[in-house]
Amino acid sequence: MVCMYCGAPTQVANSRSQKRNNTIWRRRSCTKCDSVITTIERADLGSALRVSYAPHRLVPFSRDILFVSIYEACKHRSSAVRDAINLTDLVIGRLIAQASDGLIQKERIAATTVKALQPFDGAAAAVYAGFHSTSTI
Repeated sequence: MVCMYCGAPTQVANSRSQKRNNTIWRRRSCTKCDSVITTIERADLGSALRVSYAPHRLVPFSRDILFVSIYEACKHRSSAVRDAINLTDLVIGRLIAQASDGLIQKERIAATTVKALQPFDGAAAAVYAGFHSTSTI
C-alpha cells in the first residue's frame, strides 16, 4: 500500500486479526514522510459469495443490501445504525460458515438474519421475517 499523503510505500508496523467481523486491522507507517495510517481490510464478499434466488439465477452477495434490510427492521431503535452494523457483521460471519462452495440460498440469509435478530430485538425479528416471508419465528 502507498502513503495517502506522499505516495511512497508503507510498511506494516502492527497487525491484528478481528475474527468476529472477519477483518484485519493494520497500522502502517510511511517510509518517506513517516505518516502513520490505520487500515481495516475485509474480504470482497461480492466476488467470493453468490446468492441463489432461483434455480438458475445467481447474484453477487451484497453487504449493503443486507445492512439496509436489517436497518429497516431496527429503525425504531435509537441506535439503529450502530445496531444494524453490528448485526450485519454477525449475520455475515454466520453465513460464511454456512456457505457451500461460495453459494448461499436467499432463504438461508433470511433465516440466519431472523435467528440473529430474535435474541436482540423480537420486534425487529418480526418485522424482518414479515418483510422477507420467513416462518422461522
